[in-house]
Amino acid sequence: MNLSNIPCWLIPLLVGLICAILGYVLGRLSGKGDDPSNDLDLWKRKNASLQADLDACRSKLQIASDSPFAASSSASMASSFTAKTMDTTPATVTVTPFDATVAKAAFGKAIKENDLTIVEGIGPKISELFHNFDIKTWASLAETSVEKCQEILNSGGKRFEIHRPKNWPLQAKLAAEGKWDKLKKWQDEHNYGKE
Repeated sequence: MNLSNIPCWLIPLLVGLICAILGYVLGRLSGKGDDPSNDLDLWKRKNASLQADLDACRSKLQIASDSPFAASSSASMASSFTAKTMDTTPATVTVTPFDATVAKAAFGKAIKENDLTIVEGIGPKISELFHNFDIKTWASLAETSVEKCQEILNSGGKRFEIHRPKNWPLQAKLAAEGKWDKLKKWQDEHNYGKE
């Protein structure tokens, strides 16, 4: 064995070892380890920032919708009427006694008292779902907020959550108050409750 060749392989080995140790030490110092609490704090700050942005947007939207200058033309007045019909707060309902003959005259078919399917967009399965949440009358549907209606639909799964109940309380209010002609006219003008 020739000792004169030792420095040729020893020098790269020592340089590699020193670089590895130095890289490990610098990595630990700059990375501060794999502490998951640092990531959690970062995500909490981001979440708080996004929540603040969302709240600011909601307040701007509320201010804009409450502005008296929001509607400046007849088209915007029509959209203002539509916005009022989409009000998400529950309505106060004055229930009138059900008159099947008046309802039949307006709709051209027999109407059963408190049949939720008279509301456009509500079929037998959705009616059954609402019955499970103790909403069994037109008055109780009219007094239910749009958000609560959507929660009920969401609880039924994918096939129900696609429905949009934005005008269901309004239609139920008209039915509960016995305003059959107005309900029929509203449904006709609003593409049977789809607009």
